[in-house]
Amino acid sequence: MSQTFNLCIATEKIADNAQQLGVSIDTLRAIQVVVHATIMQQPQLHLQLTYQIILPTQSLVGQLDWPTWKEVNVGFTDYLWEESCLECFITGNSINNHDMADVSSNSTYIEVNASPDGRYALYQFDSYRNPATLPPPRLLLANGRTPAKISWTDHANTQIPSIKANASNKLSKTHTPHSCERTFGVPLDKLSSQNFAISNMTIEHINPCVILWFGETALYFAPIHASPPDFHDRRYWSRFDPETALLNQLTSSIAIER
Repeated sequence: MSQTFNLCIATEKIADNAQQLGVSIDTLRAIQVVVHATIMQQPQLHLQLTYQIILPTQSLVGQLDWPTWKEVNVGFTDYLWEESCLECFITGNSINNHDMADVSSNSTYIEVNASPDGRYALYQFDSYRNPATLPPPRLLLANGRTPAKISWTDHANTQIPSIKANASNKLSKTHTPHSCERTFGVPLDKLSSQNFAISNMTIEHINPCVILWFGETALYFAPIHASPPDFHDRRYWSRFDPETALLNQLTSSIAIER
C-alpha cells in the first residue's frame, strides 16, 4: 500500500532565490522532489517515507547542503528545520483505548523532521502551532512516557550511486544524474485492516514536505503551498489513502497495457 506525492517549489520568493543561486527561475522549477508513503508490515508495522530529490544542474548540486548519513548521528535533535530537512505532518482522529467505536475528532497533529545525516525529531501539537513553545513538545508513544523514534531504512543505499559526498558534506559535481534519496519509518499501530494509528491517532491526512538549503538560501517544497508557505496549514494537506492510490495506479497500468 503506497501513495506518491509530487512536491513543488514555493514561488513567493523564487525570483530572488534564483538570483541568489545564480540560476534561472525555470531551473529552480525543474527541481524534482517526490515522496513515497508506504505502509510496511516488516520488521514491524510502520509508515515508510522515501524522499527522492533530483537536481537539474551541477551548479545546484555544488551548493546543496546534503550531509552524509552516519550511524553516530542518529538521535533526537531539535531545530532541524534550520537545515536541509525532510518533513511530514500527520493528522487524523484520536483513539481512546484503541476502541474504534470511541473516536472523537480533534485538531491534534504530528510533525516529523529528519536530517539526511540521521538526526530526527517528532513533535505533537494540540492545534495549529499550539503549543507555541520552541522547541515543540516531543511526541510520546501510546503509553504516554516513551518518546517516539524513527527507524532509518537501507541507509547505506539511500544515496543514488551517481552522487558522491565529499569531505565538506557537499555533493560532487562530477556525476549525473544529480539525485539523492533517504528512507525512514515511523512506527504504527494497526487498528483494523483499513486503519493505522500513530500514538492513539488514526492517520487521515499527511503533508510530506522538504526544506533544501543551498548555502544561505532555503527552498521549500510541498504538494500544495499556502501563501505565504506554511507547512502547518492543514487546509493544504493531502488525504492519506494508499489503498485507493494503489488501485488507481493498477487501473492506469491496465489501461496503458490495453
